[in-house]
Amino acid sequence: MRMTKLVGRRDKDAPKEAQIISHQLLLRGGYIRQVGSGLYTLLPLAVKVVRKIEAIIRNEMENLDCQEVLFPVVLPKELWSETGRYEAVGDELLRFKDRSGANYVLGMTHEEASVHLARSDIFSYKQLPFTIFQIQTKFRDEARSRGGLIRVREFTMKDAYSFHTDDECLTKTYDELFKGYERIFSAVGLKNFVSVESDTGMMGGGMSHEFMSVLDIGEDTLLLCSKCDYKANRDIATTEHSKIEDHKKDLEEVFTPDKKTIEEVAQFLDMSEKNTAKCVFYKNTKNELITMLIRGDLEINEVKVKGLLQESELLMADDALIESAGMTPGFASPKVEGDLKSKLFIDKSLFDRENLIAGANKKDIHLKGFSIARDLQNTEFEWADISSVKEGDACPKCSEPLNMKRGVEIGNIFKLGDKYSKSMKMTYLDKNGKAKTPIMGCYGIGIGRLLACVVEEHHDKFGPIWPESIAPYTVQINVLDLKKEEGLAKAEKVYNELREKGVEVILDDRGEKAGFQFSDADLLGIPHRLIFSPKNLKENKVEYRTRASRDSVMLDLDVVVDEVLKKIS
Repeated sequence: MRMTKLVGRRDKDAPKEAQIISHQLLLRGGYIRQVGSGLYTLLPLAVKVVRKIEAIIRNEMENLDCQEVLFPVVLPKELWSETGRYEAVGDELLRFKDRSGANYVLGMTHEEASVHLARSDIFSYKQLPFTIFQIQTKFRDEARSRGGLIRVREFTMKDAYSFHTDDECLTKTYDELFKGYERIFSAVGLKNFVSVESDTGMMGGGMSHEFMSVLDIGEDTLLLCSKCDYKANRDIATTEHSKIEDHKKDLEEVFTPDKKTIEEVAQFLDMSEKNTAKCVFYKNTKNELITMLIRGDLEINEVKVKGLLQESELLMADDALIESAGMTPGFASPKVEGDLKSKLFIDKSLFDRENLIAGANKKDIHLKGFSIARDLQNTEFEWADISSVKEGDACPKCSEPLNMKRGVEIGNIFKLGDKYSKSMKMTYLDKNGKAKTPIMGCYGIGIGRLLACVVEEHHDKFGPIWPESIAPYTVQINVLDLKKEEGLAKAEKVYNELREKGVEVILDDRGEKAGFQFSDADLLGIPHRLIFSPKNLKENKVEYRTRASRDSVMLDLDVVVDEVLKKIS
């Protein structure tokens, strides 16, 4: 490729709305252009990177005997209604009608389509297991797209779906894909990535892992143990709460005028917030009150609460509903006169606690000496893990302090069970001729987000530093002073020889000044660079440098092609 023909300009500055490095550099380097909110055109440079990422993924998937298919982006409502997701998924699922009035969706994921295919073609246990995958456009109507390719509305994803007769079979494939994902992310050049246990969310199923690029820009919070192998998304992370020595005391009411928050009450009574208990109130779709009791210094983890209650959305209870259960907002506790008219869950952080500050269900009054075992002995409740884990909390496996990091999700894998196959009435005949429902796994990688994360990890202040495996070109040739025709001719000769050897080369044949060319070359981020200058050519030399280093060496023009081939990994 010649720079005079390359589509896409380089820009000195990025738009103000581009706040993260990858967004800035991909815009400035002529890799992407924004079309609308969360919508981007990939220019030729970015397409070449994407195609190389896809090739790495395809190679790995095919080595694992996964077969490629291609589902439509547009799917009929009826498929999504079979699983209940047409009604259950919120506004992120884009619904529309065609000219005849039929209802359709733009696919944000393809579980329904995969089962539709499988139930049409799979009838016997002899055809199981199998895994199909695609690399396809998706659309998710994000409420807040951000960060360039990090969070978009239209995106390309590799998604795979496996079908099995039993959990042992599913686990084998799940583990193989897990290791395959690690090879994929290493092959594209990522070094700082981890896999963490995660919430299954709207996908459902019994187990899920997310692969995270560990980056400060990430929206996900990760809890990692430096001593053992414990790693989890904060959504599901657990901890072993340190034992707090309590001494049972008599229950007494104390006057706490206008002190409603945990911080205010603890300061007023000169107590640690760890010695307090607070109520958080929700309601279900039947307008029934649900009370969560948690240690005062901890925060409720709403993802855990959603999983506990099997609710896709949490609704906060109003004061009237709280009062109807005999509790007083701002001074509430589950210790009430008579029966508690609420479902009650108590966080495990309060297990065995006997000397707590809690609400008295009276305005400006709190209780001292509150004991779970004594004061709630006649109240029905369930122990639950509903608190968020924070930096320094004890690892649940080895008790060492946990480290908190930020991460960007680059891939995920799920054990789906029979959630989709059962609801869509897919069956196969087992060895005894009996109809059985297969179980499933699904496995996704976001291509554009992966590209952006590589840039976030591999860059300097001048531009991206592409790993050779996914760089749009392997070698860039810069020709200084085109007025010296001899220099251009020699550069053209090397350019053609490298291309004949199968090397992807881009030649800057624009005749721009050295500083301008080098600035553009940094924004392109090509791994290897050859610089043809009149001064060096007089000595039959060509300057060689890598994008990752500012150092350079001189190579003899006669052997420059062979030397560059040696340096290409």
